[in-house]
Amino acid sequence: MTVPSFQPLQGMSDLASPEVHLWQEVEEAARRLLALYQVEEVRTPILEPTGLFVRSLGEGTDVVQKEMYTFEDRGGRSVSLRPEGTAGVIRYLAGLGPEAAGARLYYLGPMFRAERPQAGRRRQFHQLGVELIGPPGPAQDVEAIALQQHLLNAWGLKAARIEINSRGLPAEQAAVSEGLRKALEPHEPRLCDDCRRRLKANVLRVLDCKQEGCRAVAETLPAVTDFMGADSRAYLDEVRRLLDLLELPAVINPRLVRGLDYYQHTIWEIRHPALGAQDALAGGGRYRIEWEGAAIEGVGFAAGLERIVTAVQHDRPASAESARGKPATWIVSQGAKALEQNLVLAQLLRQRGIACGLALDGRSVKAQMRAANRSGAAFAVIRGELEMEKGLFVLKSMKDGAQEELELPALVERLLRASRAEGT
Repeated sequence: MTVPSFQPLQGMSDLASPEVHLWQEVEEAARRLLALYQVEEVRTPILEPTGLFVRSLGEGTDVVQKEMYTFEDRGGRSVSLRPEGTAGVIRYLAGLGPEAAGARLYYLGPMFRAERPQAGRRRQFHQLGVELIGPPGPAQDVEAIALQQHLLNAWGLKAARIEINSRGLPAEQAAVSEGLRKALEPHEPRLCDDCRRRLKANVLRVLDCKQEGCRAVAETLPAVTDFMGADSRAYLDEVRRLLDLLELPAVINPRLVRGLDYYQHTIWEIRHPALGAQDALAGGGRYRIEWEGAAIEGVGFAAGLERIVTAVQHDRPASAESARGKPATWIVSQGAKALEQNLVLAQLLRQRGIACGLALDGRSVKAQMRAANRSGAAFAVIRGELEMEKGLFVLKSMKDGAQEELELPALVERLLRASRAEGT
């Protein structure tokens, strides 16, 4: 007999109270801030044609080679669960034609990669991504970095740091790759198996390897900008100047690369000490992607929400508790008739915007008061047959036990004032 398992698939997880309240807080803060920058939400499908990701991310990338969930649909087409969000947004924008010019969009939702199990890596993870469409320009890139820094501030993250670099122009990529390959060849015996393969297939990814031996080799290499032209280096210098103008603390990481083929010019990553060795919190850059004859240029970034939440818990230890949804009041019923009337009262309060809870299973008053304590409610409203005869409600402070009798209008007004004061 097979024993039922209540665990999710490896690399995936359930998300519930109390942690889900912190997720909601992070998401809601992001939505409010993105509106200030006139960035609007777009929701693209989780399932896309496999070719979309192969052509946009690059056939030699690890994502395409090893990490996508790919299968055939009923029509025999190869489809994949989205491993990242930019490609789907670009497909959508390409279909708009000229209307896509100047689009400012964000997405929020699950992504899927068949990652090797390790700390900080999940096979279903969630991303918040922003795409600002327009031709290359240092000012546009800096606005995107400023927006991401503003998000970090809104989430209360104090320990994050921004690192920037350049991928140069597409025409320079061959020279960059060849220069790095020649610099790495004497060190090939010290590289891990993956990096030996990358040496021929995608040499830039050697710089991104987390193996200690490979990292030590990478530290000895020339900066990638050494293999670029003067225009690309000047572009990066202007980005740095504008970041200084905005007083944004960013540092040049000469060996920073982003592993997706569509990047050019400015790239960046944000790191946080709460994440350990895998400390990349978010990243972004400027890109040019072609799809079905349309070329979309823009700058954008994505942040992994699992990692954001971990960083928030690190920088704001009380955040999970403060984000929990607490009812403003708990309604306690003495008897069946009171229970019916309190069901009416609960609906009235909720329609007025007052969060409240009550037990509907006929449990004792003592048990209902225990439930009120567990809920974290600020008040209990107690009502039995005597209070019903008088047309009154007993309002009890859960903090100090003080009680008073109120008529319905005064009760509602009192709870509304308390709810506003607590921000519930």
